[in-house]
Amino acid sequence: MKTLLVSAVALIDVDGRVLLAQRPEGKSMAGLWEFPGGKVEAGETPEAALIRELHEELGIDTWASCLAPLTFASHSYDDFHLLMPLFACRKWQGIPVAQEGQTLRWVRTNELCNYPMPPADIPLIPILRDWL
Repeated sequence: MKTLLVSAVALIDVDGRVLLAQRPEGKSMAGLWEFPGGKVEAGETPEAALIRELHEELGIDTWASCLAPLTFASHSYDDFHLLMPLFACRKWQGIPVAQEGQTLRWVRTNELCNYPMPPADIPLIPILRDWL
């Protein structure tokens, strides 16, 4: 089974809310909510992938020094195994705006369980809630 490395981030605003993105129609797991991020390309670090993905998906810029490793997900789907480090980020430049058709929502950590998420993301919710 192939292992897929995906990097994700919990963007945390000044009110302690976390940004979620809803997967758009036409993508696998469409309609589910997730933490922003994406695949780590060959030769990239997870941090570099996040910096690139945040710029592409949300039009914001951040720096590796602003990405704090928080936890990770390790989950087997039917056709691949997902390994996903989750970083926390409180500092970025710009205002997050959906660049790829996704819906964005700032959510309080105690409300994260109200948003349907991919199976790999669900165990991250209590860790994030306890950390904040």
